[in-house]
Amino acid sequence: MREALREVAAEFLLREANPTPLITVTRATLSDDHARGVVYMTVFPDSGESAAVAFANRATGEFAAFFKKRIRGMSPPRVTFEIDKGEKSRQRLDELSQ
Repeated sequence: MREALREVAAEFLLREANPTPLITVTRATLSDDHARGVVYMTVFPDSGESAAVAFANRATGEFAAFFKKRIRGMSPPRVTFEIDKGEKSRQRLDELSQ
């Protein structure tokens, strides 16, 4: 279910979000009861992060409808979108080690 959430979120943002900046969904987490989830993403360039997160969190209703169409027979979790700070740290470490 977690991977399905990540894939559907990536497809939704690809279709609905502004193509600039580039948004990549890196992972998703779910509560034990699958009622709540967090979708983590990276944004390039970094200057587009706040606008991308704000858009995604404003569009949670549309995301829920999109999820229902893609994943039949399963209720969409109540989702929030956040920047994946762990992935940003990993990328920064990669840059420093080169």
